[in-house]
Amino acid sequence: TLSRTTLGRLQTGDEINLEPALHAGDPLGGHFVQGHVDAVGRIASIAEARVWVEATPEILRYCVEKGSITVDGVSLTIAGLRDDAFEVALIPHTLEVTTLGALRPGDEVNLEVDVLAKYVEKLIDRDTISA
Repeated sequence: TLSRTTLGRLQTGDEINLEPALHAGDPLGGHFVQGHVDAVGRIASIAEARVWVEATPEILRYCVEKGSITVDGVSLTIAGLRDDAFEVALIPHTLEVTTLGALRPGDEVNLEVDVLAKYVEKLIDRDTISA
């Protein structure tokens, strides 16, 4: 966990984003993420609540415009893509109730991609191998 996340850099008193898990029978809505960090990204730029996050090709392969990604535990919609980064737009509510309002260029953030993309990739690879 410490080698894959920014958790080892936390200090006593640092704020984090924490969302409780769904209970069986709860309605499903929003994005399909699990709370498992896939990699660390870096904030490239912030302008008017639009944030570019640099990420590795291993993360960007799962990113699509209007798809989902989790940044520091907050599930967001991808607004734009580049070869080296993705963009998210932060609404006032998100800026107010999460730690994302305190982000600055150069900050490292935990990233989690949509788990459905991972399953699709796995199934396609399995079908290719057996064909």
